[in-house]
Amino acid sequence: MTTGYDVIILGSGPGGYLAAERLAAKKLKVALVEKADVGGTCLNIGCIPTKTLLNSAKLYAYLNEASSFGIETEGVHVNWQRVMAWKEEVSNKLRRSLELTLRKAGVEIIRGMGKLTDGHSITVFPPVRESDGFRSSSPTSASQSSDSQSSTSPLIIKGQKIILATGSSPIIPPIPGIKNNPAVLDSTGLLSVAEIPSRLCIIGGGVIGIEFASLFSSLGSKVTVIEMMDEIVPVMDRQMAVELRKALKNVTFMLGTKVTELAGKKVLFENKNGEKSSVEADIVLLSVGRKANIEGWGAQESGLEIKNRAIATDDRMRTNLPGIWAIGDVTGKSQLAHAAYRMAEVAVSDILAGQNAQRSDQIFSPETVPWALYSLPEAAGVGLTEQDARPKGYDIQVLRMPYNVSGRFVAENGFSAPGSIKIIIEKSSERLLGIHLLGAYASEQIWGAALALERKLPISALRNMVFPHPTVSEVIREAAWSAHASSSKY
Repeated sequence: MTTGYDVIILGSGPGGYLAAERLAAKKLKVALVEKADVGGTCLNIGCIPTKTLLNSAKLYAYLNEASSFGIETEGVHVNWQRVMAWKEEVSNKLRRSLELTLRKAGVEIIRGMGKLTDGHSITVFPPVRESDGFRSSSPTSASQSSDSQSSTSPLIIKGQKIILATGSSPIIPPIPGIKNNPAVLDSTGLLSVAEIPSRLCIIGGGVIGIEFASLFSSLGSKVTVIEMMDEIVPVMDRQMAVELRKALKNVTFMLGTKVTELAGKKVLFENKNGEKSSVEADIVLLSVGRKANIEGWGAQESGLEIKNRAIATDDRMRTNLPGIWAIGDVTGKSQLAHAAYRMAEVAVSDILAGQNAQRSDQIFSPETVPWALYSLPEAAGVGLTEQDARPKGYDIQVLRMPYNVSGRFVAENGFSAPGSIKIIIEKSSERLLGIHLLGAYASEQIWGAALALERKLPISALRNMVFPHPTVSEVIREAAWSAHASSSKY
């Protein structure tokens, strides 16, 4: 039997479910195909569970430092089973709420593995478990509902339009000794460990690796991070990354270092000078990046253009095939959930405009998508870093300000807590090129910086803005005024 829809969406991560909700709100008949759990990686085995665990770790760290603020505590300990139960409760309740919202909007959720068979058809097969030869947590079972695809026979569905939102998955590097090694986990597996590891070795010092390093080092694990690059978190401004690394005092970093082999729980590595060494760990986390999911669902067979191992799209998220859009991680443009949200909005706008023979004015601009790192301390940024701006030919001015100029920051974090802001501006126009934050609440402040860059505002816009007092966000204005003090412009 073949069922027809206005739009079929393959994948129910942040981009997929947002697109489904927005399109259904416009009374379009929408099918959302998902092989596992609605919400995708972010809600079930990524952003949300990770931040839930990080919050518990931060509470533990705050309690251990509470005496500095006049609060005496005794017998503080971590109940890991309760921590994990809270993580599961958060994800499960949010997922059920999301599914209810989608159904109320009129979205039909179809469980199974979708495969693009032509420009308007998707065949949905019952989901199957996959194994890469390394440990990962068992995926949570798909919720059963009246709209679940429970038949063992493939279901063929047709759509006038198709949105591809198949996401990404962890990269498994070809390091000898990784496959079938019970000590090796990916990020999904580490979110389900039965106990806090005494020794944790993390291969990869990017965003995922650093968040887990911060999490488990705060809970007492002896953490070692091995990173091939000369500095952690490549997306960060280099100077800010150095400050973050120094702030993670309970983490040992091996930079410019390559893992050569795993021998059980022993990780062997070699630095750029050819010096070899090793470290023993109870758990080894692989966090060397993620790759777009372009295999197993018909991308190549259908003739979709693949560029840089991702689905190529224009700035309206259109693929090379008429009537097919791609959003989120699978495009290779960004692996951030909020970027997927924005891509979904752009694709939806393009689809709706096309139905009325109009052209959408919405486009996706990756240059002004902010990022955030939820470690302790937090970090966030948007736009160009100092190391990126100069090679691009910009004549820049760099503004810096420590967070301890904020009375609230000092009152809540102490005088020695790490924290600073860095602003990159173009000298001639004073236009904002990049804003980078390190310290408490950074993730909650970066949206304003992103808006300023999106609107191509000059530094004077921040200088003339009224910030509530006392707030940590005032450091943005203070940094902006530091430029004014040395300028002849008024």
